[in-house]
Amino acid sequence: MEYLSRVVDQLLQDRLEAKGAVLIEGPKWCGKTTTGKKFSNSVIAMDRPDMSKQYQAMAEIDPQALLEGEVPRLIDEWQIAPNLWNAVRYEVDQRNEMGQFILTGSAVPPDVDESFHTGTGRISRLQMRTMSLYESGESDGEVSLEGLFQGDSPGGRSRTTLDEIAFLICRGGWPQSVKMQDKPALFQAIDYHEAIISQDISRVDNVSRHKEKARRLLRSYARHVGSQASYEVIRQDMLSNNIGTFDEKTLYSYIDALNKIFVIEDTPAWNPNLRSKAAIRTTDTRYFTDPSIAAASLGIAPNDLMNDLRTMGFLFENLAIRDLRIYADRLYGNVYHYRDNNGLECDAVIHLRNGNYGLIEIKLGGDSHIEEGADTLLDLASKIDLKKMKAPSFLMVLCGIAPFAYKRKDGVLVVPISCLKY
Repeated sequence: MEYLSRVVDQLLQDRLEAKGAVLIEGPKWCGKTTTGKKFSNSVIAMDRPDMSKQYQAMAEIDPQALLEGEVPRLIDEWQIAPNLWNAVRYEVDQRNEMGQFILTGSAVPPDVDESFHTGTGRISRLQMRTMSLYESGESDGEVSLEGLFQGDSPGGRSRTTLDEIAFLICRGGWPQSVKMQDKPALFQAIDYHEAIISQDISRVDNVSRHKEKARRLLRSYARHVGSQASYEVIRQDMLSNNIGTFDEKTLYSYIDALNKIFVIEDTPAWNPNLRSKAAIRTTDTRYFTDPSIAAASLGIAPNDLMNDLRTMGFLFENLAIRDLRIYADRLYGNVYHYRDNNGLECDAVIHLRNGNYGLIEIKLGGDSHIEEGADTLLDLASKIDLKKMKAPSFLMVLCGIAPFAYKRKDGVLVVPISCLKY
């Protein structure tokens, strides 16, 4: 089967040249194993049904035996035998060579931070996500995010329609689904959603969790995508749907489990130096790692989104944030959001290690919404104290549907997401 290139490929190659081992983390079914196999010369799959118990026993008795093989050696789903972490760390120390191991994991083992050596200096962590539109072929990549940071003006044409955007939201970036067309492509996200509820949310730390409560939590989280809703607001939303008792401690336990299996990924607040005295809101913005999880949690299909453009706008924002995170990773940057107590809000801020940053508003489309996004960006840019930090490298309205990528007279860039790449 043909390997679909991933943005993370170059990051993995760079880390293998710099570290003894690399850990690839991310949601299951996002392509970690396939990518790991592409870059490895031997493989051990810890979740292999006929060998898993034997492998776990060997990990307890003689873990080094599992590490023997051509390098880089892939240890797939290493968290099934968590003590392999220290074994890999020790072996890296002994060999004193780069690129020895690739570990993949779709869950963070319980208590790993308390009882395991961090692996700092030996094991590099790399987060992998589902496929961006550029990786799946729905973006032609005519506009480079890296180029925008270097001052390039965008150019390109988009033919993506609104109903296609609705489909891409519900399908998601699951590698298996991007090879399919129409209705069959939607089942991957639906099956993933059911697996979370029935198995994964409990199996991650061996704590039994109520399936219906997990279902209601995911639905409530989906209703608050793109907002800074507090956990208490989400909890009260669940209680309004007659789920019985659900206290704060229980909620945190469920959310922690969803984080550990890479289902949700909130965006932290950006704290710039401003000339104004506006108080910056620090609550994270709620997102799923892939917009299709939100759609599946709400039980909606592309046609439903076409009939509810408000909901579609929030879920498109989740899709755009997913892609921006993937592209920012390639540029060694991070994605943040901005909101202050005056109501000024910016959907995404990409901040690079060198201090350069870009301000981005995400809009489904339409002239009035693009105008609104441009006004917001110009307003925020005008409040930044340029004596204390750099001016933004660019201001961009990232759209679901727009015929062209172009630069407005006021300097704001308008870019269809189907034209964007890293």
